[in-house]
Amino acid sequence: MNKTRFETGMENLKKIDGDSGNAVIHSLENISPDLGTYIVEFAFGDIYARHGLTLQEREIITLASLLTAGGCEPQLEVHISAALHVGLSKEKIIETFLQCIPYTGFPKVLNAIFTADKLFQKLP
Repeated sequence: MNKTRFETGMENLKKIDGDSGNAVIHSLENISPDLGTYIVEFAFGDIYARHGLTLQEREIITLASLLTAGGCEPQLEVHISAALHVGLSKEKIIETFLQCIPYTGFPKVLNAIFTADKLFQKLP
C-alpha cells in the first residue's frame, strides 16, 4: 500500500524533529491548518523524503539557509533541535554557523549563535 505525502511527511517529521515538530504542526490547527498540511506534505513528505543527502546534511543546509535569511530565529531554534535530534553535535552546529561569517556577516551569525546557546542551555 502506498503512503500518502502526508503520512510520509509525518513519519519524516517525527524522525527529524521528534515530538517538537508535531507541536509546531499542532500549534497551527486553530489559525492555519492548511499551512501545517503544506509543511508536512511538501517539506517533509516531498523534500526530506528525497534521496541523495543524509538527514544531517539536510539539517546543516537548513541551518545555513535560515541563518542567511535572517529574522528566522524561532525556525532556527526548531532546526537546531532537529539537527541535534538527527545526531549533529553542538560543535558541528556552531562550526556550520561560523562558516557563514564571510558570506552573511557577523550580525546574522551572532543571532544564530545566541539562538543555539539559548537552546543548548536548556539541554541536560
